[in-house]
Amino acid sequence: MLSHTMKSQSPDLSEEEREALHSVELGLEWLRRAHGDLVGVHHKTGHAMDHFERAEGQLRACGYDELADALRCEYLPRGAIDDRWTYDLLERFEEGFLSDLTGFEERAREEVADGRRHVAERHQEREWRERAREDGDTERRR
Repeated sequence: MLSHTMKSQSPDLSEEEREALHSVELGLEWLRRAHGDLVGVHHKTGHAMDHFERAEGQLRACGYDELADALRCEYLPRGAIDDRWTYDLLERFEEGFLSDLTGFEERAREEVADGRRHVAERHQEREWRERAREDGDTERRR
């Protein structure tokens, strides 16, 4: 059996290694999607709060001071989740969970495939191209 160091230097990975690395890469890709969703939540929440800020002045101008005061004193200054604003949630996600797992994905690629990315897709691409060439050769012989 090859040592771990020798195996990681091999250009050909086993199917199990490709699948494991592919799962790690897909996990990170889904976290990046989640990050995009968090950015969207952050922007949408900010946009909503801009409307509520505008409504405060409009309600006050119409004589609804209690409603305007509720917006100004209760809702506008408070955070979206447990008194935390969305920028804080976004930063924590980026600097903690996402950063940690991005580092893990890089480490896994380095140890398993000498840093190469998308090894499962590259393998599939090679197989499909070889199959197409073989089919083309068969067609030409007919």
